[in-house]
Amino acid sequence: MGPRHHFHLDARGHSVTVNVEGRRRGAVELLIDGKETGRADLRGRRPLLLCGELPTDPPVTVTVDVTLEPGAPRCVAVIDGAATPMPARPF
Repeated sequence: MGPRHHFHLDARGHSVTVNVEGRRRGAVELLIDGKETGRADLRGRRPLLLCGELPTDPPVTVTVDVTLEPGAPRCVAVIDGAATPMPARPF
């Protein structure tokens, strides 16, 4: 499948995780509190947007922008209009 990359962020007491598997072919998944809430197939180097919701009252939308750069991908989470880079973590 290719290299794996893992990104994680704690937001409002909830876990937001992105797993990127592969480089130009593969899949990207968004997990919130360990549950898959979004998934997309990689197709070349096109940027991807994955969306999910934090289980708060009311629910808060999380959008993750995944950019496939040379070397390693980059993930930025947007929550309440604020963009936060997601740090890479060992898989």
